Amino acid sequence: MSDDLSALQAEAEAAIAAAPDPRALDAVRVAFMGKQGRITGLLRSMGQVPPDERKARGAAVNALREAVEGVLAGRQAVLDQAALAARLATERMDVTLPPAPEARGSIHPISRTMEEMAAIFGAMGFTVAEGPEVEADWYNFGALNIPAHHSARSDMDTFYLSGTHEGHPLVLRTHTSSVQIISMLSEPPPLRLIVPGRTYRADHDATHSPMFHQCEGLVVDRHITLAHLKGCLTDFLRAFFGIATLPVRFRASYFPFTEPSMEVDIGWNRRTGELGGGGDWLEILGSGMVHPKVLANCGIDPREWQGFAFGMGVERVTMLKHGISDLRLFYESDIRWLRHYGASPFQPASLHEGV
Repeated sequence: MSDDLSALQAEAEAAIAAAPDPRALDAVRVAFMGKQGRITGLLRSMGQVPPDERKARGAAVNALREAVEGVLAGRQAVLDQAALAARLATERMDVTLPPAPEARGSIHPISRTMEEMAAIFGAMGFTVAEGPEVEADWYNFGALNIPAHHSARSDMDTFYLSGTHEGHPLVLRTHTSSVQIISMLSEPPPLRLIVPGRTYRADHDATHSPMFHQCEGLVVDRHITLAHLKGCLTDFLRAFFGIATLPVRFRASYFPFTEPSMEVDIGWNRRTGELGGGGDWLEILGSGMVHPKVLANCGIDPREWQGFAFGMGVERVTMLKHGISDLRLFYESDIRWLRHYGASPFQPASLHEGV
């Protein structure tokens, strides 16, 4: 190697050895090996070397480049090791300390309410039924004795979908009653079931959502009376709200799919919002004896079989139980809110919580 190349190598090695950190080392690399670097410049100037000297000169410059690259790699390894040692020295961990507590997840209050409903009604002999959320309007309306001119069938209230099923328009189910129809068509009585699930209606404000949850119940058997309905719902409401003496009132009403029909009210204090006292009444759910036409639409002889049905909004009873004022909070995925109102996954749903 010529004297000028040897001197350049010695200069590069000295600069590399003096680099105190990776940033300074990279600046040395650029100065010698970069696009405008001194060694790179030697390679670019090979065209100016006489032809008979070009081969030897090129070999010497390549040898210089490889030697400098090797020194650079060695210095980079030394600096990396020093940086790692410094980091380890500053990031020591005291293994004798107790571990930091991990954040635990919680069950959404809607899910917990449906678990409690299933537990309470399950103790009464009910089973849980499920069905499609996209349904033919005959199952959602027609079989339930809801006439074609009924306001519930309006585009303003119902989400209609393109396509048909068995010649009937498709809708997003507006209640889980459609599953009751499917169950009566597919299973012979006696029946005792609840249907918790998502439903859809065109409404949205502090107390309404276009998607919400309902839990409906159905009992079909021989010799079923209003007394069975009243006893079942009274026991459920007192168990769910954890108030053994909760006042429950049944009030005459009208639904196309039940006859007679009744609204169910519970006692509360209008001024304080406290349940179970105060002398006021709060509507909580709808119910009634299954209309004979509904039974007949499902192939069940209403002269032999009777039944009762009921339905309630899951969000509504959850808001009342936990003192939640705005329905929209259920769907905002606020972790702080979920931690406050959510339930521990290690605590099973109670049949008589708070009684």
